[in-house]
Amino acid sequence: MNIRNLRKGFAAAFASAMICVLSVCLSSAAFAQSEDSLRYQAGPRFASSPVDSLVIDDFLWCNRYVMPNQAYARLSDFERLRVAPQLKGYIKAKYRMFITQPIDHKHPEKGLFKQRVIVGFTDFKAPTVIITEGYTAKYGANPRYVEEVAYLLQCNFVLVEHRYFNESVPFMQDDSTITWDKLNWDYMTAEQEAADLHEVRKAFSHIFYGKWIATGISKGGQNCMAYTMFYPKDVNVSVPYVGPVARAQEDGRHEPFLRDSTGTAEDRSIIYNFQMEILKRRDVMEKMLGDFSQKNNLTYNISIPEVLDYCVLEFPFAFWQWGRKTSTIPAVTESDEVLFKYFVDAVGPDYFQSWDDNAPFFVQAAKELGYYGYDTKPFKKYLKIKSSKGYLRKIFLPGGRKFKFDKSLYKGLTNFIANTDSKMMFIYGEWDPWSSVRPNNPGHDNIKFYIAPGGSHRARISNLPPAMKDEALKTLKDWLK
Repeated sequence: MNIRNLRKGFAAAFASAMICVLSVCLSSAAFAQSEDSLRYQAGPRFASSPVDSLVIDDFLWCNRYVMPNQAYARLSDFERLRVAPQLKGYIKAKYRMFITQPIDHKHPEKGLFKQRVIVGFTDFKAPTVIITEGYTAKYGANPRYVEEVAYLLQCNFVLVEHRYFNESVPFMQDDSTITWDKLNWDYMTAEQEAADLHEVRKAFSHIFYGKWIATGISKGGQNCMAYTMFYPKDVNVSVPYVGPVARAQEDGRHEPFLRDSTGTAEDRSIIYNFQMEILKRRDVMEKMLGDFSQKNNLTYNISIPEVLDYCVLEFPFAFWQWGRKTSTIPAVTESDEVLFKYFVDAVGPDYFQSWDDNAPFFVQAAKELGYYGYDTKPFKKYLKIKSSKGYLRKIFLPGGRKFKFDKSLYKGLTNFIANTDSKMMFIYGEWDPWSSVRPNNPGHDNIKFYIAPGGSHRARISNLPPAMKDEALKTLKDWLK
């Protein structure tokens, strides 16, 4: 018998023994309390040969730990993905697969769905980064994709697509007649997504037995915070990037931040004057916006004059979020064509289209994540809209659905970050509008905040000032010892 078959034979015997032990536990009332400790005892892996490779048998090995009568937490539909030549020294193998999840983790009997997961492998003993994506994970299939923390620390990564996005939409997977406006959104919550991540973490702990790091960007950053709050023992370190913690559908803190805290007074004046000039040229700008929308197949739930108003109101938010410089803004004396081109490049009218792949975010924003409002007062004389209040429902929600905002997540995260012993590193950009709703820094040794000077929503460890970057990396390495 060769060494590979020997390993497989031993794996089968070990799995059979585990099933016997677990079957006994199933008859005990204490099973619910002991399940996690049993499933985290991964032990050595037996499927792969040689020991520095990752093969599909390793993922099937994870399935051996699923309870015999349990329909979820199983991995399937494996596909090996290409890795760009420049990354092959780091990523030795990469796979796409699906994990079966309960639609409602509190009541698995309500139904299941498949959630996309992409795995990058470097070493079984290395730490593993679980990427708490807030949207789709389809970008992870790009051969050049690499996650910052995983790359900086040479870790494995497990990228998890957020439920209700792209290939991971409950209900629709089983019924093609369900439309977005008829979809049941009850289970689009941070708590359910945290439970998804917990199941992924348990599944892959059977092959990746180093330390674990959670990280995510923007909505994924907030998802990272929520996962750490609901399952603090799952990870050793959390690194949320530019994650907001908003307290209402229209939080109210973004507008004064944009008015008083972004850039210099001169920068803010240049932006205001540009907005005013667009509105003063409304007739021609509306015509150009209509033509632009038709050419790009953009449809809206509101009229073109209203779209123009919202694009003007959105302009400073988008400008600072993505780190533009006021030196690039055309002079107000420039031609209509020059002003319009810069305007649509900066704002992106497609943001206001009736529906796109990222639109499930707006449902969760309305339910519990919160969002921002607009300051209409300086432009009231020139706007066609009477008020922007409630625009989230009017523009973005499927079928004009109405959701009552639940403050529980905001209160929970605020309290958790203020009191947790979990090791958490927060990265923000100084002038990113989302920094206006970042959590407070409690000043504890286990909580670190790094604010990139003049930074935007693109703030990362790699683009922090050198001394700040070195300190952040040293802190992460110390936390993982």
